[in-house]
Amino acid sequence: MDDKFFDNWSTQLRKGMLELCILNAIDGSRLYGYDIVRRLREIDALVVSEGTVYPILSRLRREGFLETTLEESAEGPARKYYTVSAKGRAILTRMNDCWTKMKTGTDKLKRKE
Repeated sequence: MDDKFFDNWSTQLRKGMLELCILNAIDGSRLYGYDIVRRLREIDALVVSEGTVYPILSRLRREGFLETTLEESAEGPARKYYTVSAKGRAILTRMNDCWTKMKTGTDKLKRKE
C-alpha cells in the first residue's frame, strides 16, 4: 500500500515539475525537441518520454512562452528549434522563485524534530 501511495505522489510531483524543467532546460539555449528530452532524461527522478515532452512544448508555445523556428537538417527531416520568449522568461522567473520558496520551506520542515 505504501508503494502505491508513493508511486502516485511521485508521478504527480514529476508532472508538476516538467514545465519548470523544460523551460529551464531551454532558457539561454536554442534546442530542438530531442535535445530537450535528452537533457531532461539526465534527471533520474523525472522519468520522461518524448510522448510526454512534445505536448508540453506545444502548449508552452501556444501560451507564448516558447518561440519556434524550423530548420533543415543534414541528418534527416527539418527540426523545430525552441527558444524561451520574453514572456516565457518572465513566467520562468516567477516559477523559479516559487520553486525556491517551496524548496526552502520544505527543507525547513524536514529539520524539525
